[in-house]
Amino acid sequence: MNKKLTLWLPIIIAISIAAGILIGDLFPASVRQRKAQNYLIGNKISTVLDIIDSQYVDTVNVKDLSEEVIPKIFNELDPHSVYISAKDAQGVNDELEGSFSGIGVSFNMQTDTILVISVIPGGPSEKAGLLPFDRIITINDSLFVGKKIEQSEVMKNLRGTKNSTVRLGVMRRNNPGLIYFDVTRGDVPTYSVEAFYEVAKNIGYIKVGRFTRTTYNEFITAIAKLKNEGCNSFIVDLRGNTGGIMETAVNMVNEFLPQGRLIVYTEGKAFPRSDIYANGTGTCINDPVVVLTDEGSASASEIFAGAIQDNDRGLIIGRRTYGKGLVQTQIALNDGSQLRLTIARYYTPSGRSIQKEYEMGHSEAYDMDIYNRYMHGEFYSADSIKTDNLPEYKTSAGRTVFGGGGIMPDTFIPSDTSGITSYFNNVTRNINILHLYALEYSDNNYDKLSSFHTYRELYNYLQQQPILSEFTDFAANRGVKKRPALIEISARLMETQIHAYIVRNFFDENGFYPILFRDDETVNQAIKVIKQGKSIPGADNLSETGISECTRNPYPVRRYGLMRERVRENHTT
Repeated sequence: MNKKLTLWLPIIIAISIAAGILIGDLFPASVRQRKAQNYLIGNKISTVLDIIDSQYVDTVNVKDLSEEVIPKIFNELDPHSVYISAKDAQGVNDELEGSFSGIGVSFNMQTDTILVISVIPGGPSEKAGLLPFDRIITINDSLFVGKKIEQSEVMKNLRGTKNSTVRLGVMRRNNPGLIYFDVTRGDVPTYSVEAFYEVAKNIGYIKVGRFTRTTYNEFITAIAKLKNEGCNSFIVDLRGNTGGIMETAVNMVNEFLPQGRLIVYTEGKAFPRSDIYANGTGTCINDPVVVLTDEGSASASEIFAGAIQDNDRGLIIGRRTYGKGLVQTQIALNDGSQLRLTIARYYTPSGRSIQKEYEMGHSEAYDMDIYNRYMHGEFYSADSIKTDNLPEYKTSAGRTVFGGGGIMPDTFIPSDTSGITSYFNNVTRNINILHLYALEYSDNNYDKLSSFHTYRELYNYLQQQPILSEFTDFAANRGVKKRPALIEISARLMETQIHAYIVRNFFDENGFYPILFRDDETVNQAIKVIKQGKSIPGADNLSETGISECTRNPYPVRRYGLMRERVRENHTT
């Protein structure tokens, strides 16, 4: 037996090894075959990333690779579908929510320090003891002084988790050293109704900067206060308002429409038509209303203006709107990132889509539309707006309105170029020297300027001061040569802006806009038609095309949003 085992054992071992080699060759082949089949039937993008992760020659961070790939996919869709990374999602959402967690100050970075312009009443910084025109020198013992400090870096360090604490080193006038404050971050409101005031006898003016979740409450509060002051007609200024939450616009326009009037309807491939009607509970159903628009009015602004126009409820005055008629929904992903995906189109009550033309994957040409309008003279002449090839629709009273490319105003107001010279452009280009001077003037004269009780008192005082002469010296020291003839042409425009900037530093937007818009032709035209009783559209005061030239140069609704970016001199944190 031992002899036989000795004889056969090498043969058995050899056969086993050979079989093992054969099986080893076949098994990976079968696995590879099955995996290849999975690759073919699975999601192609996930499959490609999986292959790279498992088989690529070097180690690759697939998560980072995904962050590069996903935006490229969205770039092939319409211009308003976007991917929002996790690190950017909070900031984007804050814009629409109407609040964020921070220290509660408005600051400016045009100087080489963080200059506190205003402190939000009742906010974290006021409770801690910060004052307007304090200079923040250190944040958590890190120095924040110098021209290379980015505004985004300041925001990142001052904003933070609610109830967290930030230590600020502050320089205050007439104080020899730094004063330290421990500020506990809290909820800081951001106001989308930027200003409201009685612009003329019994006429209320409301400036709406964007449509957030808090805008409707701000709006009806403004209306209630204006009504309490005797206002029974309203101007709603949506110029430069690029939109926001659709539900907010619907609720706001509901204040002006009688029950049963169609406000807007939406429709998409996966979303059947949904009509939204006024419910008759509005507080301004019988009050005259005029809506101001321009090329910066988009999306939710166009829903508001379109509902007013198509229901012949009030006049639209200004310039053609942007032309965004796409509805986005926000989809949260498990890593904190978000998709802002176009799911439907919205239509005004007459049935028109005001979405301007676009080609999938070619957002560059789409973004150039406003520039092309400018180059074609549309900002200066109603005749340059070509309506020959635009689809026609009828309002409830039978007026002709046009779809495809924004809402045409009932009364066109050209862009105002009076007072604009090369000197004016030089002092407002890049660093706005007008605004920089206003900051310095406010800082140097803080005790006197802060003693006035109303913005009108401060404004009257400023009009008696040699501000323009001082400003031109200030600008000359910063490299802008004096040009007496051009300064004379631009004098009123520059004085108006400087006065408005200074007043805003002490009375916020409700002092800023009444001064800034004192010569505003669009506002003045709105006041005129209301006083003449012509705010309701009719054959007597409108052309057949719906565009006239001004003489001078609870119902169910889904929540949707639009990304927006605003450029301002001061920032809130």
